[in-house]
Amino acid sequence: MTNRVELLAPAGNPEKLEIAVHYGADAVYLAGKAFSLRNFSGNFTLEEMRAGIRHAHAHGVKVYVACNVYARNDEMEAVREYLAELAEVKPDALIVADPAIFAAAREVAPDLDIHISTQSNTTSWGTARFWKSLGATRVNVARELPLTEIKGVVDHGGLEVEAFIHGAMCISYSGRCLLSSYLTNRDSNRGQCSHPCRWKYSVVEEMRPGHFHPVREDERGTYLFNSKDLCMIDHIPALIEGGIASLKIEGRMKGINYLASVVKTYREAIDAYYDAPEHYATRPEWTEELSRINSREYSTGFFFGHEKDTAPNYDDSRPGTIHRFAGKITAVEGNAATVQVRNKIVQGQEIEVLTRKGPARCDTIESITGRKGDEQEVAQPNTCVTVTLNGSYAPNDLIRIAEESTYGHAPGASRLPGGGGNDRPTKQPG
Repeated sequence: MTNRVELLAPAGNPEKLEIAVHYGADAVYLAGKAFSLRNFSGNFTLEEMRAGIRHAHAHGVKVYVACNVYARNDEMEAVREYLAELAEVKPDALIVADPAIFAAAREVAPDLDIHISTQSNTTSWGTARFWKSLGATRVNVARELPLTEIKGVVDHGGLEVEAFIHGAMCISYSGRCLLSSYLTNRDSNRGQCSHPCRWKYSVVEEMRPGHFHPVREDERGTYLFNSKDLCMIDHIPALIEGGIASLKIEGRMKGINYLASVVKTYREAIDAYYDAPEHYATRPEWTEELSRINSREYSTGFFFGHEKDTAPNYDDSRPGTIHRFAGKITAVEGNAATVQVRNKIVQGQEIEVLTRKGPARCDTIESITGRKGDEQEVAQPNTCVTVTLNGSYAPNDLIRIAEESTYGHAPGASRLPGGGGNDRPTKQPG
């Protein structure tokens, strides 16, 4: 097979780009400081974008820049100026939703490929042909399409097809939602979503104002708008054989522990398929890895038309154990690793190291040395220390600690369970 499927990973900031590249992404998508749908993910200055593109290209990885807002009248000139700057930066493609921005990009940055965002609601091969006639090279199909209809777009649309295969799903039509604007005056279609679909809701009867009646599904409440998370790890052959060109992971606002686990797992699954398509089978370590990161209950979304997979995530269940991210290795010399500490680590502590290949490796922190060469028993978050381990590792490998979750499985919950992720406002429940 010559045209291998692309694994496309989110890069919410420069560190996340490095992690996505390290763990095996074929391409990353990112954004500047404005005009994308994830304004709170950190994103990139133009200089950071240039550096990120150089780093990605040095490792054979493509970079796509999202400019996928729907622009307002007073923004069009600023959008054109930004697109002209992107033309100088030279990413591999722009991701666009708004026809006005598309037209401006064709005029101001004619040498850049344009990919059509899922926000544009491409639900047919006819729409795909329309975008191709204007010069688009790829379309990210609407999330509500089953695989059979996606294959129709692949067969008759005439351009590359990209589809989300893992991560959070939105309850609104192709991600275009007004809840955030109504409840918090933050426009989700302009990169400011406050994720109110993740909050708890109660019912109020008209004649009894102030009396809130929770619609209970379990002891923690109900989540009327809260969708399950998408996970297609069990269906890699169907996705590839369906002709999808790019398998996209959601999550520019997720942390690097989440990103590393998901990218690494899908990288291994895709490679296993190409190594022996006729013998492909989902490996237990893949499902185990994905079950131990922060997520909601997993489902296959709309891909196969199963009603249970598009039902709200009432249980909001968590795995029995999760990974507590401890730190990132930045340099190595033999068994000594320089670590940026993100959560407290202790001498003698058992850890896991997530390497690029194979299951996470168990190890022990034999010693901790501070910047001044002083030995210490504990390293606190936001410090940089040298730790002695038993194995040898590589820069950008992540250190983590398995710990019991405070939440158990809900009755009937999938073994690939759910959780809250890190995209929820801290003052809101659920």
